[in-house]
Amino acid sequence: MNAFSQIKPILVSIALLYGSAHAAPSAETVLEASPIDDIVAQYPAMMSQGIRQGLKQSGRIPPFAADSIGHVVSSSYNAAEIQAQIVSGLESSLSDQQLQTVMEWYETPVAKKIGKAEVTASRPEAWAEIQAKAPELNRQFRGSERAGMFDRFDKASRATESAVDTSIAVQLGLASALSALKGDNAASYDQMKRQIEGQRGVLEGMVSQQVYDSYLFTYRDISTGELDLYIQFLESDAGSQFSRVVTNSIQQAITDPIESIGSQMVRMLRPAS
Repeated sequence: MNAFSQIKPILVSIALLYGSAHAAPSAETVLEASPIDDIVAQYPAMMSQGIRQGLKQSGRIPPFAADSIGHVVSSSYNAAEIQAQIVSGLESSLSDQQLQTVMEWYETPVAKKIGKAEVTASRPEAWAEIQAKAPELNRQFRGSERAGMFDRFDKASRATESAVDTSIAVQLGLASALSALKGDNAASYDQMKRQIEGQRGVLEGMVSQQVYDSYLFTYRDISTGELDLYIQFLESDAGSQFSRVVTNSIQQAITDPIESIGSQMVRMLRPAS
């Protein structure tokens, strides 16, 4: 055996080791490094609570029926499936370099600190606290640098935009399904769409304020310097693409089961013949 034949396997081993050490992280690894997977894990409970409270506040449905519908909603969403949809989107939409850049951000102490705050604030039970503290935090930060940074944050994260689009899609889906209860007197799909879309301006104002309240609450212990670093990440090529894919995947995952949820609601609410 000559010397060259002995060296080749060593070179191959070194090359494989180097390639492994410097390979771009997988989309699943990046998602796990971010707070997104922990936030998504709470989506079934969040959706259930949101729809249940909305039905109770409308006064059109008995509380027991609203609770039953809440259980239907919760069972219609699967956090693991939502996460898989996000991973699929990241794999098809982000380059290896973009995944690497996102991973490097989420490995920083600032990103970990912010991620922990976001997970805590996304708990379904946190919404009551956000609402309770909103007046105080609005007064505290009025005219501040933090308040002035909100528009940049909202634009970069698409928080208000995506929340409004998702809300309209959910309302339209449920309204379309529930129209079966009205029989021949029900409005057409196009009529319902025009009516709901006509409320977009009002909804944007309301949602924007809710997003602002959540922003002040979530990042209240994050310095403006740290918050600026986060917004810069969201505005970057990799951060923007990551955020877009995550947001679109979540929107799709939320709206996909709505028709089925609406059909189950109709069966529950239809008077016995």
